[in-house]
Amino acid sequence: MDESQVYYIDLMCLCAYSSRMNYQQATIRADILRALAHPVRVLIVSTLTEHDQCVCKLNELADIDQSNISRHLAILKKAGIVSDRREGMRVFYHLETPCILRAFECAVEVVRVDAKRRNKALKAG
Repeated sequence: MDESQVYYIDLMCLCAYSSRMNYQQATIRADILRALAHPVRVLIVSTLTEHDQCVCKLNELADIDQSNISRHLAILKKAGIVSDRREGMRVFYHLETPCILRAFECAVEVVRVDAKRRNKALKAG
């Protein structure tokens, strides 16, 4: 079985409907969330919501060198979140799965609910 067949089987496992998630489905989801688990990668994804960007522009997001940006982009690409294309000497990145932005919205909601809970506890205490 080649790698594309394994990926297809994993995808079918991920998409299969069941009332409870199994361990393999949880692992796939955790891998995707792990790909987002760095502030630079969150900045990259957020920037790519506007339009495709050249690596040279993505370097301006954070005060890190191009090799580090490339490493972060590789992680996002491996997770299927971004894709790339060459135009001459430049490499442009594209947000392949804009639905990932819902995870960002959810993170903001978690912070909001937690702040509300903490404020309520402070007032009660």
